[in-house]
Amino acid sequence: MMGEWSSGEGLQQHMQSHGSVPRPVSNPPMEHRFMPYQNNGGTVFAVAGPTYAVAMADTRLSSGMRILSRNTTKCTQLTSKCVVLTGGMQAEMVELHKRMKILITQYEHAHRREPSVNAVAQLLSTRLYFKRFFPYYTFNVVVGLDEEGKGAVYGYDAIGSFERIPYVSQGTGAELVTSVLDNQIGKTNQTKQLEPLDKTDLIDLAKDVIAAAGERDIYTGDYAEVYVIDETGVNKSKVDLRKE
Repeated sequence: MMGEWSSGEGLQQHMQSHGSVPRPVSNPPMEHRFMPYQNNGGTVFAVAGPTYAVAMADTRLSSGMRILSRNTTKCTQLTSKCVVLTGGMQAEMVELHKRMKILITQYEHAHRREPSVNAVAQLLSTRLYFKRFFPYYTFNVVVGLDEEGKGAVYGYDAIGSFERIPYVSQGTGAELVTSVLDNQIGKTNQTKQLEPLDKTDLIDLAKDVIAAAGERDIYTGDYAEVYVIDETGVNKSKVDLRKE
């Protein structure tokens, strides 16, 4: 017996026969994973003016290399002077916008008036933070006019941290849009003082920016919804983008 165990092979055979060494498995178990999120692409952005605000979002809905829809909105008007724009997962966006409309309706019934854009911005932040342990896969922008009639734009992260800023972009083309807005709106790399853009010039710039993003981002394209918010309310229009 000792002579038989003196070789490593004999010892291994003895241990396998007594169940001490696991036998090799010909078909190992397959690991299954569940991914609840997907990024359906698209680009949204907004710019605040002195007495107005301009927001824009494309309408392409994608999944990987497939275009699921060419005319799906990413925007919802929440009050007479406030709009929310969302990139990311379309199903999450629909649920979030629906929930926001319900909460705003409850606010109006309780206070007999619609909430200000500042209140809407805080409400969205609270809702996102409430879902922080299983967050919405959304990238949000709130835009409107504040109580003083000035343009207001708010940008968010995934769990509700937000900031009021002059302009913001979210979505798959955000980097492309932000670089142009930094140059033309923020004047971050201008050597001379430039005059601020009026409403018409800002709308034209926004159309050029979304068109340029559509040329470089495959998830941005087809059409763009344009929202101009001023003292008259929310004015909506649509422009064509690249269809490929």
